[in-house]
Amino acid sequence: MWLSPFLLLLCLSGSLSLTGPSSVTGTLGGSLSVPCQYEEGYQRHNKYWCRGEFGITCEKIVETKGEEKEERSGRVSIRDHADNFTFIVTMENLTTDDAGSYWCRIQRTWLPDPLVQVNVSVSAAPKKTTERITCQAVPADFPGLKSKQNLSTKEVLTYCSGSLLSSVHFLLLVFLKLPLFLTLVGAVLWVNRPQRGCGGNKPNEDNPQCSTPSPGMACPGM
Repeated sequence: MWLSPFLLLLCLSGSLSLTGPSSVTGTLGGSLSVPCQYEEGYQRHNKYWCRGEFGITCEKIVETKGEEKEERSGRVSIRDHADNFTFIVTMENLTTDDAGSYWCRIQRTWLPDPLVQVNVSVSAAPKKTTERITCQAVPADFPGLKSKQNLSTKEVLTYCSGSLLSSVHFLLLVFLKLPLFLTLVGAVLWVNRPQRGCGGNKPNEDNPQCSTPSPGMACPGM
């Protein structure tokens, strides 16, 4: 069907009265917002969001009521911000079925509605990155490996922390505690070494006075 130049001019002028993003992308289970801006003079007009391949035949989903308050239809809401000449459409809990062609539109009585097409895409949620753990390999007898159960990061980190503490304790034992222990043993042996008696002999157990003779006195029996 061919449009007259007058109707074509009206359609083009209406499209120029409303602008918005040509495409938006959201993630599964997430939400996305579409801002659509209009020219001054449309503050009191109803705005709506519809879906379809063609703007003229698109199916209306949600519509404002000429007031600056949120209107909702299921998982989709719309709100007009007349001070900024903008109305915002929000889609929540996105599914793969939400992908498709949508339209921002302003309702007019005697003239074609200004409209702008927005293509919505829904992508899979990004995968969580695996935390990198730098420690020694988990031994074969680690609890849970033989039963082939999945080990949590917390369990592995706990094992790694324990292994690290064991290594530090071993190093302290070798380089600090062991020399200190040997020094103490040597000191005890030096203090308890056997004392020599008179004439270089061992002290007489039967005559302890001989252990420390007075000056000028001889040991009995010499």
